[in-house]
Amino acid sequence: MLIELHIKNLALIKKADIYFKEGLSVLSGETGAGKSILIDSINLALGAKTSKDIIRTGENEGIVELIFTLDEKRKEKLKTLDISFEDDLLIITRKISSTRSVCRINDETVTLAKLREITDTLIDIHGQHEHQSLLSEGNNLILLDSFCLEKLMEIKKNLSKNYGELKKINQRIQEGIDERLRKREIDILDFEISEIKKANIKPNEEEELEQVFKKGKSISKINDVLSDLLEELENEDIGSNIKSVSEIAVLDDSLDIVLSNLNTIEDLIAETMHYTSRYLDNLEYDEEEHDRVIERLDTIRHIKSKYSSDYNKIKELLKDKEKRLEFLKDFEDEVLVLKENAIKLEESIIKDCTKISEIRKDVAVTLAKKIKEELEDLNFLGVEFEIKFTKREKISRDGFDAVEFLISTNPGQPLKPLHMVASGGELSRIMLALKTVFANNDDIQTLIFDEIDTGISGNTAVKVGEKLSHISKTHQVLCISHLPQIAVMADQNLFISKSTDGKSTQTNIDLLDKDGKIKEIARLIGGNNLTEVVLKTAREMIQEADSRK
Repeated sequence: MLIELHIKNLALIKKADIYFKEGLSVLSGETGAGKSILIDSINLALGAKTSKDIIRTGENEGIVELIFTLDEKRKEKLKTLDISFEDDLLIITRKISSTRSVCRINDETVTLAKLREITDTLIDIHGQHEHQSLLSEGNNLILLDSFCLEKLMEIKKNLSKNYGELKKINQRIQEGIDERLRKREIDILDFEISEIKKANIKPNEEEELEQVFKKGKSISKINDVLSDLLEELENEDIGSNIKSVSEIAVLDDSLDIVLSNLNTIEDLIAETMHYTSRYLDNLEYDEEEHDRVIERLDTIRHIKSKYSSDYNKIKELLKDKEKRLEFLKDFEDEVLVLKENAIKLEESIIKDCTKISEIRKDVAVTLAKKIKEELEDLNFLGVEFEIKFTKREKISRDGFDAVEFLISTNPGQPLKPLHMVASGGELSRIMLALKTVFANNDDIQTLIFDEIDTGISGNTAVKVGEKLSHISKTHQVLCISHLPQIAVMADQNLFISKSTDGKSTQTNIDLLDKDGKIKEIARLIGGNNLTEVVLKTAREMIQEADSRK
């Protein structure tokens, strides 16, 4: 539920802090006071497109913030969207500057797409454009199914599962359906599998061969360096030095360490000379071996450049190719099994689609009757309402039904699809009738109605107010209106006004107390001339409205 709206430096609003309650909240005020700015600000926070022109003149940035309380169902939903929160609160903030727009949810920056995905589950705004969307043909099936969700749930779940499996089977069949392409792919796979297997690359083989190649390429240099070293070591006369030191070591025991180190050096030199001599004896240039190494490196590098530089990925790729080859070679036998399974799934799908259609058609009779009753209650005299079914050529996860809501708002006129209804006032009331019927099935907590009173007055306005009050029993409802018949039904009244100091203009939003509500209803009835007669009428309207809630 929306509990707070904070606006700063947007259009005519310098700063506004609005607190909402459960039930029906009606916002009213003089024309041009800024009622539409509130809706624009909320839309802005929900992710609507905007421009820097919405920023209040003279300011660098504008901010709008929405604060929601969350029930358990909505918290679970938001968890699936990776949104964290504390104290059951969700805070949405959007900051607009001349260069950028920043969206945050509980201080975490999010994209506009993410913001819209989240807010779609929290709040629903209905204005003239939203009416058109709500009543579009594409949404008719969704609305009907929401009215019989429990009856359809298991069947639709089974249908969706079978539909997904059938889609996978058809894709698998399609993979090898062209015989010419299938044989060509078999030839390519045969060649590639043979090429990879023949190469038989070992882990770290390329690195090891590179070392061998480097040695073979530098064998002459190795020979020269080691021969020079051996000659130098042979010329070293470390033995005479050892003899001289041993003669004086008897005179001073502390020289024993020098003598010991010299002996160690002599042993190391002898060992080094022995190893170097053996290395040189075995050092030879095998031209054939060198050529073999080069050829093997070329093979490894070709395989890696063609398939993958990673040894493990080449192994995985080989398995995938072998599996694919096996499928293509056994395709004729496998496709028969796949087609048999497809036939069984199609039979089950058609059976489920038929059941779903029967449930829908049965429920549609009751639903159409309820909607017609609500429309009649909203002063649609002689209204007719039907739910039309046609069978689509292609089955989907929703079945084979195409559903269209048809209406005739005047006697003698033919039934037409809802989206062809042109009158804004009629669209508002039709939408309200639908919302009243679907109130208990709607998962969105907060509903905002803008221009709901377009083109209506008198008793029709009374009925609209009653419907809004009815919906507010199960939803939080915010409504912008200029009609006293609607304003009197409010559980909370907010007054929107405009003031100026001669230099700038700003919009103000004030919560009305009991006396303030009486005066505002009186203003809506008779204008700014609040006579005692008008005030008395306002009190009587409020009392009468309270008795109808």
